Amino acid sequence: MKEYRGLRVFAGRHSKALAQKVCRHMGIPLGDARTHVFPDGELLVKLEEDVRGRDCFVISSTSAPVNDNLMELLIFTDCLRRASASRVTLVIPYYGYARQDRKSEGRTPITAKLIANMITAGGADRVLTIDLHAAQIQGFFDIPVDHLSATEVFLDYFESIRDRLGDLCLVSPDVGNVKVAEGLAQELGGGLAIINKQRVSGEEIKAGNLIGEVEGRSVLMFDDMISTGGTVCKAAELVMSHGAREVYVAATHAVLAGLGAQRLAQSPVSSVIVSDTIPLSDEKKRVLEDKLVVLSVGPLLGDAIRRIHENRSVSAIFRRTEMKR
Repeated sequence: MKEYRGLRVFAGRHSKALAQKVCRHMGIPLGDARTHVFPDGELLVKLEEDVRGRDCFVISSTSAPVNDNLMELLIFTDCLRRASASRVTLVIPYYGYARQDRKSEGRTPITAKLIANMITAGGADRVLTIDLHAAQIQGFFDIPVDHLSATEVFLDYFESIRDRLGDLCLVSPDVGNVKVAEGLAQELGGGLAIINKQRVSGEEIKAGNLIGEVEGRSVLMFDDMISTGGTVCKAAELVMSHGAREVYVAATHAVLAGLGAQRLAQSPVSSVIVSDTIPLSDEKKRVLEDKLVVLSVGPLLGDAIRRIHENRSVSAIFRRTEMKR
């Protein structure tokens, strides 16, 4: 195993599987720490090894249970600070509350900014994250933020099955994702189409017009997250009604809130490709069955952590896709 002098990587309770993949890629052991949950729900983080003067990283997505994971991350930060760690970097593969990045109406909060303030005030020196829902959230922090793209991970997968995809069309499920779809179309060699989505409510999506040609083609839709599944399922129905041969749906973050997994299972989507930034329950895996493909961002995070530790450029690891972000 390779030695990274002075480096320690720890994990929150719900992100240990991903953290173990990161450490396996780096060839180092996962840091020894435990989180105890008291009967009243309070948390206690206890380090079981010396971190004085160490460069420490804590891996934890603030996915469901969102508030528990967020609080554990803040407590972890304080624990490391009080144990005299030289630097604390929070690795947040999925940044919860990212969709509350602006005031969409009067008398509402900007919670993504509040969380950034809490992390900064809690003593973190740096944040490492993947595919923020809104890139401008980086500016909410008064500490350095390394914003990675998982696009490279997905490109590697789709290039490995490119022959199976045949005549391909990249479809943007909404106008805000056109740049990413266009970049993937260039890399994979496919056409481009756009759907004009209309959101009726938080749960209801109305698919509008399809701009582009999908008849007889394999369709690939890529987004930063799948939440309730409403957008992609409506989009899949629309492209199939226009003669698409099959539909592949890909997203970095598999939030799959509520009936999201069930909607995808019952939809005309052929395959759901996601990363492991958010741990999927056995129930969701069972519901999606053979449709589900999970790609790991462990090596991506491991390379980024190594570069941060060595004070080297992080952007160099995704130069092929940074223009598409």
